[in-house]
Amino acid sequence: MSDEELAEQSEKGEPEKGRWSQAEQLLAVIADRVSRLEYVLISVNTEHKSQRPKAPEPIRRPGAKPAEVRQRMSDNQANTLFELLNRGAT
Repeated sequence: MSDEELAEQSEKGEPEKGRWSQAEQLLAVIADRVSRLEYVLISVNTEHKSQRPKAPEPIRRPGAKPAEVRQRMSDNQANTLFELLNRGAT
């Protein structure tokens, strides 16, 4: 492959459509756990929550869909939920 083709594959590759050996699966697990440990170490040693990094995403694996992005609840939605829950308690 040319350099351009390799660069395109590295950016647009879809590992979840390929086949992995057991060794590749285990290596991905190890990489994910090391990444998670690094995240926890940084988070524990960071004073302000706003300065903490985002949690790492696991390596995409064959047969697995990419993780869905969770939407955060807005203040208005949180207040509405709070009111609904508190009305039921009275």
